[in-house]
Amino acid sequence: MDRDCEKKKRIRNFTCALTVASLLSIADLAVKWVITTIIVNPPRRIPILPFFDLVLMFNSGVSFGLFGDLGVWGPEILSGVAISIIGMLVIWLWRVRRMNEIIGITLIIGGAMGNVIDRVRNEAVTDFLSFYIGQYHWPVFNSADVFITIGVICLLLPNLGGKPDVSDSDQVARKTRSHNIAIGDE
Repeated sequence: MDRDCEKKKRIRNFTCALTVASLLSIADLAVKWVITTIIVNPPRRIPILPFFDLVLMFNSGVSFGLFGDLGVWGPEILSGVAISIIGMLVIWLWRVRRMNEIIGITLIIGGAMGNVIDRVRNEAVTDFLSFYIGQYHWPVFNSADVFITIGVICLLLPNLGGKPDVSDSDQVARKTRSHNIAIGDE
């Protein structure tokens, strides 16, 4: 019975995570549509705060414009690589049990899907968030990049302050029990 409950929990978490990832990619694409068709149309710099502007840029490369000079096949190559990475992340998502890993991978998949769809539609990724201090500017990025960054941070955290997953405590209990049996305490 415990295995059935564990399997149902895993399927529920996996399905929920993929649903949330899909919703995040839809939200990213909706924000990009609003930015390109309503807010920054015609393209211009819109100051929001003394260190933050909305701008419209199209990045044909990846982070910081890397690989932007791959020619006419660039969008297809980068989209193919991103889709492969998303596939690997989906497999990883099926295997994880810790909440910080589920949240992190979900955010990364959602952001990556948004950027892939954007790249396929526009042959580039739409960037619009510009942070700076004086004349020093951080590279312009988008909401999908925010999801991906927060997802990576979640993966780097050992635990989001919660208890270890039930499966982890079960493994500890089994190891303790087997150790006790080995030394003759039970």
